[in-house]
Amino acid sequence: MTTKYIMHVLSLVVILACIHGTHEVQYTVTNTASTTAGGVRFNQEIGAAYAKQTLKSATQFTWRVFQQNGLADRKKVEKVSLIVEEMDGVAYATNNEIHLNAKYVGSYSGNVKTEITGVLYHEMTHIWQWNGNGQAPGGLIEGIADFVRLKAGYAPLHWVKPGQGQRWDQGYDITAYFLDYCNTLKNGFVAQLNNKMRDGYSSQYFVQLLGKNVDQLWNDYKAQYAN
Repeated sequence: MTTKYIMHVLSLVVILACIHGTHEVQYTVTNTASTTAGGVRFNQEIGAAYAKQTLKSATQFTWRVFQQNGLADRKKVEKVSLIVEEMDGVAYATNNEIHLNAKYVGSYSGNVKTEITGVLYHEMTHIWQWNGNGQAPGGLIEGIADFVRLKAGYAPLHWVKPGQGQRWDQGYDITAYFLDYCNTLKNGFVAQLNNKMRDGYSSQYFVQLLGKNVDQLWNDYKAQYAN
């Protein structure tokens, strides 16, 4: 097999990847708290192999929810790292890294594997979603991440019930259920909203996509659960 032939084959692989809009994202899992109770529980009940597969599955699912069918639709992310460590909170995503609190893993009461799977879907959404160049409300960004978690089937029992909350952009589960309602009005709404936030943010996006301002939509949503 000649060098020229090998280079020809590699070129075809690159061309085909571009045509299909796919590229291989690398995933790594590092448990820096492996000697702690949470770190041990992570290894025993979740495991690096499962976590890595979940990162991959969450990526594919998020792309489908966002209708990001090609490279041009997505962020350019080559590698996503999960780091299990002792810290505050549950988890956060930054610079294509997901940081998971080992103390939360250790103290969680219930099926920790299912809970962390949902957490990873939420955080992976942050890796791929657009945020209006930082202009979008934080509650909306968190709500979209929980919307993806909801659609993936990992909404935990401790979430509020649909219809609860004081504001549409209150965030997390409250906003996720509101966005789910909006998505029933127009299938693919969340994907289109996310795409609009690639370069900026305006509350008028709701009017453009659904014909009503966001406060009207929130009132309609709340009215469904008034009785």
